[in-house]
Amino acid sequence: MDNSLTKLMSLQDISKTFYSKASKIEILNKADFDIFQGETIAVVGPSGIGKSTLLNLIGTLDKPDSGKFFFKDSDLSLYNDDKLACFRNLTIGFVFQFHYLLQGFSSLENVMMPGLIAHENKKKVERTALNMLERVGLSSRVSHRVEDLSGGEQQRVALARALVMEPAILLADEPTGNLDQANSESVHGLIDELNKELGMTVIVVTHNNKLAGMMTRNVTIMDGKVVPV
Repeated sequence: MDNSLTKLMSLQDISKTFYSKASKIEILNKADFDIFQGETIAVVGPSGIGKSTLLNLIGTLDKPDSGKFFFKDSDLSLYNDDKLACFRNLTIGFVFQFHYLLQGFSSLENVMMPGLIAHENKKKVERTALNMLERVGLSSRVSHRVEDLSGGEQQRVALARALVMEPAILLADEPTGNLDQANSESVHGLIDELNKELGMTVIVVTHNNKLAGMMTRNVTIMDGKVVPV
């Protein structure tokens, strides 16, 4: 790792275990993981090792059983649920394999939603959302309801929604898992371009070797630790 990069997030001694009636599944055991400003990371490896769990922990959608979690100088493990929700909305953009767009709403309305939740000025949010939709190649589809868009277009709307608050971090969980090759490559290219243009950190969970190869760093989970590949 380039020592000149600024540390953005730091997971320290993080442990996470899931329990069922029949088993105990230890995902992380006192794991450390530093994330730096502007870098791109692919979390790779076989299904079931905890890649999505790690992403959810980074995105504060889930909480560790123990350990410390810092964003810059702030200890996120001390935040209550409301403060974490505000932090997520302002700092982290999410793109999932399933786009989770709001049916019955237009592309523009979906992309505006994070800004409206944050009580930003509506006109400002609309301008930013229009710019993002243009950036992902959907300026002609802003008024279309999302159910009338193709799968590739829906995923690009989801990407624009994730970026409308200009987050410091973009988290993507199998973002092209349901797309054909042409649409997958288009989304891969957009993620790469937006990382370079906006300087945001990108962390992607993927089984796609081509997408992983575009990232500056690949990691996996082994014996409860986050390790380089």
